[in-house]
Amino acid sequence: MLSVWALKGIPEIVPGADLVALIGAAAGASLADGDILVVTSKIVSKAEGRILAADDREDAITAETVRVVATRTSPTGHVTRIVENRLGMVSAAAGVDASNTPEGTVLLLPVDPDASARALASGLRSLLGVEVGVIVSDTLGRAWRDGQTDSAIGAGGVHVFEDLRGQTDAEGRTLVVTLPCVADEIASAADLVKGKASKLPVAVVRGRGDLVGPLDLPGARSIVRDQAHDMFRRGADEAFADGFAAGAASVHERDAEAFGSGP
Repeated sequence: MLSVWALKGIPEIVPGADLVALIGAAAGASLADGDILVVTSKIVSKAEGRILAADDREDAITAETVRVVATRTSPTGHVTRIVENRLGMVSAAAGVDASNTPEGTVLLLPVDPDASARALASGLRSLLGVEVGVIVSDTLGRAWRDGQTDSAIGAGGVHVFEDLRGQTDAEGRTLVVTLPCVADEIASAADLVKGKASKLPVAVVRGRGDLVGPLDLPGARSIVRDQAHDMFRRGADEAFADGFAAGAASVHERDAEAFGSGP
C-alpha cells in the first residue's frame, strides 16, 4: 500500500535556514526506513538564498538560459520563453518563479538540486536514525499536454528509474524500452497532498522502500534526455524559420555559383 501525507509545522523559510533541523522537527518520530520525502524546490531555494528582486526577473531568465527552444508573444504583448536552463531542464522562464515568494521577489532554482537532495537525505538519516530518500520537486509543464505536474529536479538516496527492460509483461512478452521514471511519479503523488497554496512544502511517501538506497545513486540530472536523443530541440515556428533561412541561403549560394560560371 502506498501512503502519502504532508508534514505540518514547517515555518516560512528564510536564507540560511537549517532545513534538516526544521524538517526533522516536523517529522518527529513519524518516519521509518524506506520513506521518501518530497521537498518543494522553493524552500530549498529560499534556504540557499536564491532570491532576487522581481525587477530582475527577465535578466535572471536570460542568465539562467543556455538555449532558447521557443518563444511566443500573447495578444497583450507578454513574451513566454521556453528554454533549456543550466540544469539541462526545458521549462518556461528557465524555472525562475514568482509564486509563493515574498512580495517583490522571484526565486531561482537551487544551484545543484541533486546535491541539495543528497545533503538533506544524509542529514535526516543522521538526525533521525532512519534510512530515508529525498526528492526535490518543481512544477513543470509537459509537451503536448495542457496543465502542469510536479517533477523531480533533485534526488538523493532514491532510484529515479525502475528499469523493467528485459523482464516480461503479463503475456510473457519481453519488455524492451519500459523504464518508468518513478522519481517523477513520486513527486506528482506528493503534490496531491502538498498543494500549491497550503504552505505544506514537504510530503512523505511510504510504500516504495525498494527505491531507497545509497546516497551516491544517480540523481535527477540523469532524467534529462541528452542532445543526441532529443528529437524536439526547437519549437515549431523556430524550426520553420531555421529551415527557411537555410533554404534561402542555399538558393543564394546556388545562384551565385550559376552567375559566376557564366561567360
